[in-house]
Amino acid sequence: MAVGLLVAAGCTRPAPQPPPSPAPTLPGFVVLSDADPRILTDIRYAGPHNFVGRPVAGYPEPLCLLTGAAATALRRVQDAALATGRGLKVYDCYRPQRAADEFVTWARSPDEQQMKAEFYPRVAKSELFDRGYLGAPTAHSRGSTVDVTLVDVPAPEQARYLPGQPLADCAAGYAERFGDNSVDMGTGFDCFDPLAHTDATRIDPTARQNRLLLRQLMTDGGFVGYDREWWHFRYRDEPWPETYFDLPVARSSAG
Repeated sequence: MAVGLLVAAGCTRPAPQPPPSPAPTLPGFVVLSDADPRILTDIRYAGPHNFVGRPVAGYPEPLCLLTGAAATALRRVQDAALATGRGLKVYDCYRPQRAADEFVTWARSPDEQQMKAEFYPRVAKSELFDRGYLGAPTAHSRGSTVDVTLVDVPAPEQARYLPGQPLADCAAGYAERFGDNSVDMGTGFDCFDPLAHTDATRIDPTARQNRLLLRQLMTDGGFVGYDREWWHFRYRDEPWPETYFDLPVARSSAG
């Protein structure tokens, strides 16, 4: 009897296990460089050159993720831009909710202002949300909003930012601020200053024309601008108008 039990026990097979669940992905999102490799990327929140001065939560890879609809529309804008002798460069696209939450935490930390001299030299940090320069939740987390600029074709080499280097006022003259390879837009990216308002009049006429061209190209392509940030555009027919996603900016998140 004991032997029989041992044999029976030895013949017992483990119960089959269900297959592992697939990793969650952002529905219908694509990596912009796959959809259009002609569009340049300079994903600032994946590195230290941004208003918080460090890589931001949720950006393990320096990628632009967008909904397929927004990426297709941006490809059409790139076609139109190239016809004028210019091209597009993006600074930020899909932004996880955790990144927006980190911005809120940062804004409540009055002693953390190491990047003030470049990004908000004339605005108190405590006023950035009230003035509309930061927001949470943000349309970026819905995946169809992009921060974008214009570059010459071919674009000059992008200057490299080194942590700890002297900071330059983002609203200073084109030759005085950080050497971004964008054309002159009147201020740098993420410049929390009235001069960054799309219709600001106290900017160089060339920068004014560049802003108008960018707005026209993006508007014709189905995007809606934001009056306080010349670089910010939301795809009008976004597929997820009420959903805020939180998966990280990574190739594995594209659905």
